[in-house]
Amino acid sequence: MNIALESPRQAEVIRLIDELDAYQKPLYPPQSHHGIDIDALSQPNVLFAVVRDPQGTAVGCGAMVLQPEFGEIKRMFVRPANRGGGIAMRLLATLEKEAVARACPRFVLETGVSQPEALALYARAGYLRCGPFGDYVDDPLSIFMQKDAASPAETARRVESE
Repeated sequence: MNIALESPRQAEVIRLIDELDAYQKPLYPPQSHHGIDIDALSQPNVLFAVVRDPQGTAVGCGAMVLQPEFGEIKRMFVRPANRGGGIAMRLLATLEKEAVARACPRFVLETGVSQPEALALYARAGYLRCGPFGDYVDDPLSIFMQKDAASPAETARRVESE
């Protein structure tokens, strides 16, 4: 699998995001759905990574929205047929490595209570639960997590070991 920063404005990437929405939107009411659109993902402060299989097909994606005080993980998704092989962990580590290279001090995320696989992934990656951050408000369907940015060398080792 190849993971690289790419534009989200690609038809096959938009299909991935549509698949993610089709999975997530039935799980939560609209006020508890915090996905961002292609325009937001295309902003200069967003790192957007795409996972491609050996044939070059996009099978996963994720973003890190960089703010002065943190980077927020958004739109993490790996197609179900491609799960279980460590792709999501490599994708997450790649985003973290790119954010650290841009002096990001801390990583944060919001995910939902109905996504145990995501919660397990983030816990394995060292994220700890925290309170709402940024513009989020407390929501019983949301789980907020954070972790301090690792050194570039530590993050690079994690990417290579996955």
